[in-house]
Amino acid sequence: MTISPMSSTKEIAPLFVNNAAVLPNISWQTYEALLTDMGEHRNIRLAYYQETLEIKMPLELHEAINRILERLIVALTEELGLNVKSFGSTTFNRKDLGVGVEPDSCFYIQNAHLVHRFKIDIYNDPAPDLVVEVDLYSSRDRRFYIYQQLSVPEIWRYNRTGIKIYTLQDDEYLEQEYSLTFPIISSAILDAFLKQAESIDDNELIRNFRTWLQQQLNQE
Repeated sequence: MTISPMSSTKEIAPLFVNNAAVLPNISWQTYEALLTDMGEHRNIRLAYYQETLEIKMPLELHEAINRILERLIVALTEELGLNVKSFGSTTFNRKDLGVGVEPDSCFYIQNAHLVHRFKIDIYNDPAPDLVVEVDLYSSRDRRFYIYQQLSVPEIWRYNRTGIKIYTLQDDEYLEQEYSLTFPIISSAILDAFLKQAESIDDNELIRNFRTWLQQQLNQE
């Protein structure tokens, strides 16, 4: 599967889908004012692309999947001896590009050494190396176009059919079997552990994951 940039915002009509609302003809100034008025301590997440504003309201399943994937990623960096800086759903805005987004989770791994722990300068710092998006109710690709503008190299996207891994190649997101950041990890492996999470608690899941990962590393 290939995801390419949109040709026009005219293709986007006002839309309400379960836990998300899409509003056209929103100026950058209005978007920034909403961010300021809403503050940092809120549950909803905003995404802005060429005067279209998406408002996403995460539900229980959304947050559960997101937290599990976060813990799997942290466990991977620990077991593989990699640096990591997690920035959760930090707001990444580029007025010059007309885009803004708040990922469900994001991580600096390859470029962890290049960013300050408590302050990101999106105009000068690299984009996060890995972004997690949980999309339970639609297949809209709007956020991918934002990440493409920001040059995010890898996205893990979960929907009700499972998880898929995408990497940015020649300005397009191409679906991959294995992760660019963690070549030992495939979408099938992630799906298998998410399936386990339906019947066991988080700590047991992570213990099982670490055991599996150590077995794989010992075989190399």
